Amino acid sequence: MEEGDHQARVVEALGTDCPPAKIQKVIFLLQDHKHFVKYFEPRVASVGPIHHGKPKYQLGEKYKLRLAYEFVKGCRKNINVLYELVEKNIKQLRECFEEEEVTKKYDDEALDWILFVDGCAILQYILCAVAPTQDLTANNKFTELNIKNDSVVFAHQDLFLLENQVPYHLLKLLMSSSGKEGDLRKSIESFIRNKDKSKDDTDPQLYRNVQELKAAGIQLKRSKNSYLRNISFRRRLNFYPGFLCLPPIIVDDSTGPKFMHLIAYEMCLDFKNDFGISSYIFFLDSLIDEANDVKDLRKARVLHNFLGNDQEVAELFNEIGTDLVPKRRNISPWSILAFIGVLLALILSLTQTWYAAHPPPGPCDDFCKIFP
Repeated sequence: MEEGDHQARVVEALGTDCPPAKIQKVIFLLQDHKHFVKYFEPRVASVGPIHHGKPKYQLGEKYKLRLAYEFVKGCRKNINVLYELVEKNIKQLRECFEEEEVTKKYDDEALDWILFVDGCAILQYILCAVAPTQDLTANNKFTELNIKNDSVVFAHQDLFLLENQVPYHLLKLLMSSSGKEGDLRKSIESFIRNKDKSKDDTDPQLYRNVQELKAAGIQLKRSKNSYLRNISFRRRLNFYPGFLCLPPIIVDDSTGPKFMHLIAYEMCLDFKNDFGISSYIFFLDSLIDEANDVKDLRKARVLHNFLGNDQEVAELFNEIGTDLVPKRRNISPWSILAFIGVLLALILSLTQTWYAAHPPPGPCDDFCKIFP
């Protein structure tokens, strides 16, 4: 009986003693997931000790050093002052991580440097990301640091990965000594709420597939030449809806590899460009969701299918359009026009429905009120 009581007390203690969650690796049950690398591993930059030192994140390390340098420079304090702040608190910071699989291989000095660089880089990244929302005339801060648009977007995703975290206490320490703690806190709040617009990220709600455009009365039309930028929206007699004009494209076995290599070329770090191909494929992918979208593009003589199956074409563009980072200014002029056409058509339709159910009062209505 006494042994049973003891076991009960142990179970009760375990149930009530809830230690704080630690930064750790993804649970082993998910490590065999077929898309583990895609969903759980960083794309550009490692943050914290778990993925630190892996060769594929060498470019991310360069980016982090640039960002950390800018942060320290903006604080107008000697780098040693900020570094010593992390150093003095390393014991408390180390306790925020699971030890066996995460921090055991790092001594205090190594962990100091990892957390110092990553903490400064994160805060500077967030400052750069939210800057345009505070000042519409501000230059792209990432461009000034020679960090390309696609790397910025993937780094944004990396910051929210389970295995890519640092303690918030680290950020609080650095902010408290920065001389701009208030601005940094506001930037973090804005960043987490996804209000930052500096990533040139696109709003998926701006774009509609062919079936939705068709339902709103917008028709597809073939542009006069096959120049990829020759995309426009034209109204018929200045009334909505109108025509979305697209350049003709031939789709065959070479289309996928050809566009994938052009996209890869645009993403090269030493090649500054406007992501024209990526923007085109991103827009085409938004138009094509299913085989019927391809069928309507064929009927409009915009797309010539030499793959033989409309569903194959849809899957092809859905595949190569995955994880693309288009430049917003490349796609806005004509996509927004198309969206406005859809929006106005829907508004007109809703307005007609509402008036049919709620006709406006006329002279007879006022007269009838006198004689109920």
